Amino acid sequence: MLCMVRISATTTFNNLKHALMQTPVLTLPDFSKDFVIQTDASGSGIGAILLQDGHPISYFSKQMSLRLQQASTYVWEMFAITEAVKRWRQCLLGRPFPTIQTDHQSLRSIVNQTIQTPEQYKWLSKLLGYDFTITYRPGSDNGPADALSCVSQGSLNTLQAVSTPVCNVLTALREFLAHHIESLALIQSVADRPADYPHH
Repeated sequence: MLCMVRISATTTFNNLKHALMQTPVLTLPDFSKDFVIQTDASGSGIGAILLQDGHPISYFSKQMSLRLQQASTYVWEMFAITEAVKRWRQCLLGRPFPTIQTDHQSLRSIVNQTIQTPEQYKWLSKLLGYDFTITYRPGSDNGPADALSCVSQGSLNTLQAVSTPVCNVLTALREFLAHHIESLALIQSVADRPADYPHH
């Protein structure tokens, strides 16, 4: 019975991963708009989502080391934030992004408060160079990031999905040219006498 439940859970999780990576869910980044990062940490892992206008662009999940699993919730949540920022630094460096959303209330004022412990200094130093605001997002509203943070070690170590454009025009053009007699003759002429076709 336990084996059947495990197989069912694995199948369901794999179906969820597949659905999250499909075109209707993910969107491409628009660098004229602000980015939002939602993060969460559980006792075993972290999860994060990069969004714009409420639409996900990318997902990230990572297992925590045994040493980190023994740390405080504060450390878990800061680890989630710093790892998410590091993962998407190419989108975030050199431009303001307004919000990092977390369900850990004490992190809201971390940028403005006096650094009192070496631990705070360690985590904040990893965020230098980024212009951001940390806001509180209640756990009940933070479901997707929470689900990514609860991925078991055996299921997945890292999940990242990025959407990319697919140029169907080039594929169709290649197929057309492969059967078009005049084009094939021109391609052969260019290959045989390149000096006669300086612009090809």
